[in-house]
Amino acid sequence: MSCLAGAWAHPCGGPDEAARAAGEGEQRLHGLSAWREAPCYSERERDALEWTEAVTLMAEEQVPDRVHDAVRPHFSERELTDLTWLVVTMNAWNRMAIALRKVPGSYKVGERASAHPGSAR
Repeated sequence: MSCLAGAWAHPCGGPDEAARAAGEGEQRLHGLSAWREAPCYSERERDALEWTEAVTLMAEEQVPDRVHDAVRPHFSERELTDLTWLVVTMNAWNRMAIALRKVPGSYKVGERASAHPGSAR
């Protein structure tokens, strides 16, 4: 599962529920893991998804020039900054969940995780 697909299946319910509430269709949500092949995404959306993957996977190098060049015509500086913040925020949440061995789907609305083992909730 790609990190983006993982974001939509986030243990907190998160973005997929918000997308459904905003009227997003199931086909498009389920198609995220195969966004390159799925015909239901616009060029702008494909560029955003490619940007998301490039930012997620960059470790020692910058986003490839071809990805940067492809996304620029579709997004203002502010939009690209906002998208990048969204990507790095989701990556941080995903890394926390992985590091803390959280089980997808185990989060219950209203529950608060304790900061320290054995502390009161």
